[in-house]
Amino acid sequence: MRQLTKEEEYIILHKGTEAPFSGEYCHFNEAGMYHCKQCDAILFNSCDKFPSHCGWPSFDQAVEGQITYQLDADGQRTEIVCKQCGGHLGHIFEGEGFTPKNRRYCVNSLSLLFKKNK
Repeated sequence: MRQLTKEEEYIILHKGTEAPFSGEYCHFNEAGMYHCKQCDAILFNSCDKFPSHCGWPSFDQAVEGQITYQLDADGQRTEIVCKQCGGHLGHIFEGEGFTPKNRRYCVNSLSLLFKKNK
């Protein structure tokens, strides 16, 4: 497990949310894989990232078997967490029509670590 900063702990361990348009991966478009910042599990492929203009990195697909889905405490949204370590990543939304897959994984940049394709 990686040592987290206070801000990363707030997001990953305490289910916080970073400010919109503040994350380093919001407008980031390099080819590679996005990993869990806490445990390094591979979560998303850059080819599944798309510009949703919502203020957070958005993907329409996760790496199969790497994400767990659970209702938020208020029961209104579906939270996405890393299956390996349980770290909070963000939320998933469906039916918005951004891509043909019709889903948006809305992820905090602070929950992610990007690694370029070799």
